Amino acid sequence: MINHLQKIFPSLVSCNEKKSELSGSYQWFLTDSGEIIGIEKKELTAKDIKLLTAFLSPYNNRIPVPTTAEKKWLNILHHDENEPAIDMTRQAQFRFVYFSIKKNQISAHAFKTAIHELFPEPVPILWENEHEGIMVDELKSHPDERISYEQIIDILMSDLNGAIHFFVGAYMDDLYNVKDYYTSIIQGAKSIFAYTSKSVITYAEAVPFMLIDQTEDSFKHSLAASVLKEFADEEDFLHTLQTFIRCNLNITLTAKELYMHRNTLQYRLDKFQEKTGMDVREFHQAFTVYLALLANMHKE
Repeated sequence: MINHLQKIFPSLVSCNEKKSELSGSYQWFLTDSGEIIGIEKKELTAKDIKLLTAFLSPYNNRIPVPTTAEKKWLNILHHDENEPAIDMTRQAQFRFVYFSIKKNQISAHAFKTAIHELFPEPVPILWENEHEGIMVDELKSHPDERISYEQIIDILMSDLNGAIHFFVGAYMDDLYNVKDYYTSIIQGAKSIFAYTSKSVITYAEAVPFMLIDQTEDSFKHSLAASVLKEFADEEDFLHTLQTFIRCNLNITLTAKELYMHRNTLQYRLDKFQEKTGMDVREFHQAFTVYLALLANMHKE
């Protein structure tokens, strides 16, 4: 295909990963195999661009040029399932980690450089656009030798001076259903950060957010009203419940977090149980209350 295009557009060039930035005088495209090609803008008409984007993906020149490893992952994700199957086996576990960086605060190139300094080996980064994408975190070393994403984000936010969020997916053993996995991480990330102020969310923590986000508004109303009852609009009381659940139902830790006496906290939990019938100190009831709190945050 590239050879045919080059006959039509003599200025066509193929980019290699050694280049850190792409010329703004070219219109850049990404092929299904992860290769970046560029054609001089002066050689293209509006009709040409429309035709090319029908079978090539436009590529943002503010995004770093994909490495060989990144091209491999792009090829896997863009692979046509009707073509001969690719090798689905892998020797190392991997997980997708969604990231978002604040627009106009941190450049894609600065983010990539900073990330690579924090890992023993370069981490493939698959950009959705210049401020969000997916990192492919492969478990090649012992888990206890790796720094956590909470530590990583503290370092990045300090060094880069900008807002960053991570949604850390579950580890996968092979490439079966990898496209669905990729899509679920991207789509899940679009909603979960509306429910929490945390900068780093794991997949296990995110599941309740995603469940509530996918429920009908009528169910959110019903759940919040039936569980929280008269407390649904009492922000201070709801904050107490949220903190208690976040502290793993630990009275001492919650009282310390809220700067509240244990007896005062116990009184509030007793009052909630008396008025609603829900004992938030019991795990299954606490989980129901937690879902009701999330529903109450975003009911329409």
